[in-house]
Amino acid sequence: MLIPSINNSLDELTELLSQLSDEEYSEVCFELSGSSIGEHTRHIVEMFQCLNRNYDSGIVNYDKRDRNKQIQTDTHFAILMILDVKNNISKENKNIELQQLIDGESIQIQSNYYRELLYNLEHCIHHQALIKVAILKSEKITVGSNFGVARSTIEYRKQCVQ
Repeated sequence: MLIPSINNSLDELTELLSQLSDEEYSEVCFELSGSSIGEHTRHIVEMFQCLNRNYDSGIVNYDKRDRNKQIQTDTHFAILMILDVKNNISKENKNIELQQLIDGESIQIQSNYYRELLYNLEHCIHHQALIKVAILKSEKITVGSNFGVARSTIEYRKQCVQ
């Protein structure tokens, strides 16, 4: 269920990007504290890429992302990168060591691939919620009602309707 949920969120993002011009995509948004939809999309994509790139070594440091400006300025390229992520996330679960520098201190935390996929899914949804705030000011762009909404919230809302 995890991979289909990730694919669903990434498909929603791709659908949104296909409605945006490169200018709209890379425009600085007041609602996003001066960042762009493209910057948030790049952040989503690069977190997944970082996990995928470091799967074989089993050592992941999300701070060591590429920060590829083309992802945040070129909607077509961003969509290609999202498709690449989708095509490369189906892997076996295995132990992963997370590394990060926090307040000048190097830390290592044990995790696993599926846990990190789940983290990236929740992280993706969080950034989609931020993107949705910027999108709602535009009348010509449509997003689904569940765009940027946690899966648990969607399930809760379904139960409330019944």
